[in-house]
Amino acid sequence: MAKAHKRYVCQACGSVSHRWQGQCADCSEWNTLVEEAPVAATPFQAKHNLQGGGRTIALVGLDAEVALPPRTPFGIAELDRALGGGLVAGSATLIGGDPGIGKSTLLLQAAAALARRGHEVAYVSGEEAADQVRLRARRLGLGDAPVKLAAATSTRDILTTLSQDRPPALLVIDSIQTMHSDLIEGAPGTVSQVRASAQELIRFAKERGTAVVLVGHVTKDGTIAGPRVLEHMVDTVLSFEGERSHQYRILRSLKNRFGGTDEIGVFAMAGDGLAEVSNPSALFLTQRDEGVTGATVFPALEGTRPVLVEIQALVVRLASGATPRRAVVGWDSGRLAMILAVLEARCGLSFSTCEVYLNVAGGYRVQDPAADLAVAAALVSALSERPVPADAVAFGEIALSGELRPVAHAPLRLKEAAKLGFERALLPESAAAAEREVMRRSSFRTLGQFVDHLLGRG
Repeated sequence: MAKAHKRYVCQACGSVSHRWQGQCADCSEWNTLVEEAPVAATPFQAKHNLQGGGRTIALVGLDAEVALPPRTPFGIAELDRALGGGLVAGSATLIGGDPGIGKSTLLLQAAAALARRGHEVAYVSGEEAADQVRLRARRLGLGDAPVKLAAATSTRDILTTLSQDRPPALLVIDSIQTMHSDLIEGAPGTVSQVRASAQELIRFAKERGTAVVLVGHVTKDGTIAGPRVLEHMVDTVLSFEGERSHQYRILRSLKNRFGGTDEIGVFAMAGDGLAEVSNPSALFLTQRDEGVTGATVFPALEGTRPVLVEIQALVVRLASGATPRRAVVGWDSGRLAMILAVLEARCGLSFSTCEVYLNVAGGYRVQDPAADLAVAAALVSALSERPVPADAVAFGEIALSGELRPVAHAPLRLKEAAKLGFERALLPESAAAAEREVMRRSSFRTLGQFVDHLLGRG
């Protein structure tokens, strides 16, 4: 009988080591190596040649006709938008988010909406009892929805139960970290258990045509916990984001094999659950007065959806020789340092003796490089104490040379701004040609021309 060699698997990244050590050599996490007992390999298995003995598979060309997969919409427009139009039969979706952000609430609402439309839905909770889920459904006004509930953690028991009758159209597993497979050793939540349980559930989805939604825990960094291979196994990865102190929640698509990525769905937490937000710009625009300095509106773009957010800046001059502080909320601090350097080197504005604070209103996080011009406008306005026109929006990318570069989807951003009552746009010269009738434009070739315009010079 072959000897079974010990191996240690990192619970953070899934790497394998043949000896225990305090720190993982691949991801540098501490105390994450856990011993696993692999299946003993016989000499025959080690020397077996896989180039023969199998069945022949059919190979087809790229020009073969393929029909688009049919989708089943939930009827919740924001959720359907993030998924690319609805559920695909036999697909596997992974949704992650911070504890208490509303993952279970959203999935319970989605399951109830699908069940009320005549589809069979099964909701399996590994963290709560069935009565707890039922009480939450009653609080949300979903007590009459024909959703089948269960509280179980054994993957074998779940699949055995669902295989007896007609498979459901939707299976929700809350969460995958609580599932346990008796085919391998290890406690629930370990890398091997999460991988094995997810593999069996995904195989059931592909064979029986059931759409499976897996809830995943997240780490302190906000990434989905467990092995990285879990994200590669599923068809769609959704991230549920938001701050508990704010009302809004954003459902962001990170991966979608059946549709586009970077789509978002916006929800607002209310007393009866998560409500759809058809106009998310209203959440991120505060009441703006005419005389407020350091505030600029930026039309951000999330997928195909423009969202207007307010960029706020505060510049405080220091009388002493203390080191000035730079604080950023909702934007990249390194990009702020670059904008400050360009303003000082190319435009003659000095921020070296000033503290700079930058904030994106509403807790929104901006990653679009088109926000450069809006940030520069807010900084110049705060430094000079001259307010930016309240009816103007600004967007554009700033190069290190001081040149203003165009950004993608400028007409879409302008249409959204015009729809919300804005009348002027401050943008790069090369982006001002399309659709002039939407709103008035003030175009600039360099950042120096833009600063001169804000300060009324020339």
